[in-house]
Amino acid sequence: MYLKSLKVNNFRKFGLENNKIEFVDAKSFREQKEGKEINIAPTTTLIVGKNNSGKTTIINALDTLINKNGDFKSNDFNFSYLKKLLDQYEKYTEIVETPYLEFIIGIGIEDNSNDLITNLIPFMVLEDVDKSELEILVKFELEDEETFIRDIKQLLKKHTGSIRFKGFLELIDHSKFNINYYNASGGVINRFNIKSFIELRAIKANNIENENSLSKAFGTIIKYRFKSLFEEGEQELDLNIDSINTNLTEIIYKKHTKDINESLGVIQSADKLKVLLSADLTSQKLINNLIKYEYIEQDNSIPENQFGLGYTNLMMIIADLIDYMEKYPENSFNSRVNLISIEEPETFMHPQMQELFIKNINDAIASLLKSKNKNVNSQLIITTHSSHILNSKIHTGNTFNNINYVTINDHRTHVVNLYDDIIIPKSTINNGIKRAADLKFLKKHIKYKVSELFFSDAIILVEGITEETLLKYYIDQTDSLNKYYISVFNIDGAHGLVYHELINLLKVPALIITDLDIKRDEKEKKTFEQITDLKDRVTTNKTIKKHRDNSDNLEGLPEKIEINNMYIAYQRKIEGYYATSFEEAFILTNYKNVLLNSVLINIKRNIYKDIIRRDKRFKSIKENSYKLQRKLSDNKSDFANELLYKFITQDEDVTIPSLPMYIKDGLSWLTKKLEEEKQ
Repeated sequence: MYLKSLKVNNFRKFGLENNKIEFVDAKSFREQKEGKEINIAPTTTLIVGKNNSGKTTIINALDTLINKNGDFKSNDFNFSYLKKLLDQYEKYTEIVETPYLEFIIGIGIEDNSNDLITNLIPFMVLEDVDKSELEILVKFELEDEETFIRDIKQLLKKHTGSIRFKGFLELIDHSKFNINYYNASGGVINRFNIKSFIELRAIKANNIENENSLSKAFGTIIKYRFKSLFEEGEQELDLNIDSINTNLTEIIYKKHTKDINESLGVIQSADKLKVLLSADLTSQKLINNLIKYEYIEQDNSIPENQFGLGYTNLMMIIADLIDYMEKYPENSFNSRVNLISIEEPETFMHPQMQELFIKNINDAIASLLKSKNKNVNSQLIITTHSSHILNSKIHTGNTFNNINYVTINDHRTHVVNLYDDIIIPKSTINNGIKRAADLKFLKKHIKYKVSELFFSDAIILVEGITEETLLKYYIDQTDSLNKYYISVFNIDGAHGLVYHELINLLKVPALIITDLDIKRDEKEKKTFEQITDLKDRVTTNKTIKKHRDNSDNLEGLPEKIEINNMYIAYQRKIEGYYATSFEEAFILTNYKNVLLNSVLINIKRNIYKDIIRRDKRFKSIKENSYKLQRKLSDNKSDFANELLYKFITQDEDVTIPSLPMYIKDGLSWLTKKLEEEKQ
């Protein structure tokens, strides 16, 4: 029995669509455990996304529902939803809907497991007997709708504007709401408490309160572990403590109490004013102050306040896990859904520690509980905005499965459930071998290059080192773009296609800068022929072909291709010629620029002099742009770095070369998309 899914309606930034979170099933966990492959990375549910996208909101919803008896407030409602309701109340005399929150909990039931499904029986109908899953509908709804509607009508008469909405929120907070449970048939389930069915231990991020946090955390664990030991020897322990108290009290009397009472006797009669100072050691006080945390470094015991924050945070997480497992009764594991959530474990951890954490956390838990003989089948949920944890999850698990990507779309939380089958769809184009190769490439490439696209405001895919190097500079110099987190990834067009489905799923604005790749015959290559017309010309570019119904014909090619959140930019006619690469387009756009010419003569001195010698004007640079591109093919990195050096160190009166217009238009589109998301 396990948590299969959670659908969140109207809660905070969640609306009524794209709000389903899916969790890894316990079956795959047990299969791996039985196969002695107990690495948690493939079977952990990961919730990833940028800051303020709604990751923590998911855990907060579960925590409030399970551990806080559904104590939701007006601030827990989606404000857009509430404003829409208020608008309806203003327009129509009859009120047909009152505010509610809704949570649909999907429970997976496994065959041949030891799960006790007694708690599920109230939610089952006859047709559910042979099903492997069922849904529990939980609603936070008004107890007395009639009174609420009466109060709403009074509110509408008294107030307008923002004061009216504030009054609406106050009315919600002062109204009585109930948590009601429904089965799939819509029947209300009475006398049910979700706490008896789902256990959630939520481990918060950065729970380091002070420099004694570790001593306190481990003291709590030791206190619990030693409780039974003290109970077994309680009588003997109490006798020892009584003996210590007696001896200490006697010493205190001789050293302090006697003198104090004699002094008091001078002021007031001893039978009216007298004190008693005594030792008051108890077993409880002994346990509470039992632990002092230190760490060992080169055989030296170092105080915990000198422990690094990353290690301290890690140890606090481990301590919390031990505490949870230690106190959880063995006989309850199979009668409940057991959830452990860890919020942003990467806090204070360096990248390598983050990757090792997600990779080895289950081994650590197994080791800690080895002597306890407990059947730990809890599901682990991790929220993170760490590309390193995401890397490790994908790479170690060898899959995108069980990753929930959380983003904001149209000002609402939008959840994308990632799976291999939707990232690289099964289709007639992708045969089995090709599809497996694409998946393998995508997983490895994300590991080493671009997992950060999950956390970017926008992404730009380019095909070469020159545009990758220079674009970062131009973006940094552009006020409308440098305030965003824009990732530039260098990947050739054919391999870039593998990313298109993932980019579409993530809804991240993506500018794809590719090349026309005009096919030339050997004679044209040998003579460095410039291209002035696309008539009867074809392309070898797979990205352009894919988005033109697999046609390679360039005649009639539009200026750009725009599909959903993707803008595909490529060279257009510049100064009478069609460039076939970024370098050529850059040269054609800036052939008169002094700075560009100084770089060309430094990188390709002989070629440059040979071209200029024939016609001592910059026009000859334009007329030989393809030749320069070909000659630069082995020096692209030098060309890019030399340009960047000149950009950074140039005098104020030197003009920086311009980006080609097809890229400028692409960046303008990107700016517009990013600004639209802010509105």
